[in-house]
Amino acid sequence: MLDLLVTNATLPDGRTHMAVAVQDGRIVEVAECLQAPAAETLDAGGLLLSPPFVDVHFHMDATLTYGMPRVNASGTLLEGIALWGELKPSLTADAIIERALTYCDWAVAQGLLAIRSHVDTSDPRLLAVEALLEVKKRVAPYIDLQLVAFPQDGVLRTPGGAASLQRALDMGVDVVGGIPHFERTMAEGAASVKLLCEIAAERGLPVDMHCDESDDPHSRHIETLAFETQRLGLQGRVTGSHLTSMHSMDNYYASKLIALMAEAQVHVASNPCVNITLQGRFDTYPKRRGMTRVPELMAAGLTVAFGQDDMLDPWYSLGCADMLDVASMGLHVAHMTSQSAMRQCFEAITTNPARILQLEGYGIAKSCHADFVLLQARDPVEALRLKATRLKVFKRGKLLAQTPARTAALNLPGRPDKTSLMVGR
Repeated sequence: MLDLLVTNATLPDGRTHMAVAVQDGRIVEVAECLQAPAAETLDAGGLLLSPPFVDVHFHMDATLTYGMPRVNASGTLLEGIALWGELKPSLTADAIIERALTYCDWAVAQGLLAIRSHVDTSDPRLLAVEALLEVKKRVAPYIDLQLVAFPQDGVLRTPGGAASLQRALDMGVDVVGGIPHFERTMAEGAASVKLLCEIAAERGLPVDMHCDESDDPHSRHIETLAFETQRLGLQGRVTGSHLTSMHSMDNYYASKLIALMAEAQVHVASNPCVNITLQGRFDTYPKRRGMTRVPELMAAGLTVAFGQDDMLDPWYSLGCADMLDVASMGLHVAHMTSQSAMRQCFEAITTNPARILQLEGYGIAKSCHADFVLLQARDPVEALRLKATRLKVFKRGKLLAQTPARTAALNLPGRPDKTSLMVGR
């Protein structure tokens, strides 16, 4: 007997009337109209059964600190970094852990079951590193949490920055990070990219580096990252995050750069909600959008994913762990409103980030982990339009969270008595 059988499901690739059979935490069969005895049967009612959402880029050590010690008045990246620097001396491990666990509760409720979080290594106490390593252990039964050693104040700019980052890796942090555009000079930024990639190559670790998170069209750190990726044989293991300077580059140079990135098999993490909030702050009109060239990067064959980046912290005052909200912002800003492009945006919060995080057993296919979300929508585009309710969230075939269907009662003459905002329902 099966542990769980989900019937009458629609899958993101468009297949309908599909059944998903689960045994011992794995999917053992995906077939049309499959019938089999099961301890539990769930009729999906034709709704969308998706693999769980994945956040490729987040800062869990800072989440839920909005207004501490004060609000970011200018709304700029630099003031956010300054505020975080003011807050760090008063942080405690217990407070970081509690805020992060609260965020993870929200994530599970929203069907977000895998997160790559950057953790600040600039504080020699490595308080945040210790805290998030503890969080990683606690949430392991329900969230795949990857940690990136992130020298927020610059690995070269900070006294002992490289040593602190190496200690964080020794403690068990998974990925090498960096922030070259925050070093004192462009040359120091390039040197930091070289150093950090060499550390990753020596340790056999992936790289995920904040690159060119500015409006400066002459920022060139992603170019250096692509070069170092090839020099050190790191193809497929390196992610360039943000890349917002690409929105200001001239088209000739951008076309050359995208080709170099594709050659180096560099992945891309774009953060639509935060990128368009922090960038363009020094513009009058017209104001730049502040997001990297997502459709062009996808068209060149790069793996591009969307991240939440921040939530209720010194950089961003909104958010609720909703990756559909992130993807919706991305498709609007990038003008990705065709049916195929909107589906690409759905993939940017599911299959694409799963590929970047190298998640084992991800997807809805035979032998994959039985991790999936039943959405109150009939396809990925409708899910994006509605920010669809996560009706049920499963991990290894076990129900983690459920939310009642969204239905509004109506009292209108001659009209139906309720609506779900779904076309035809």
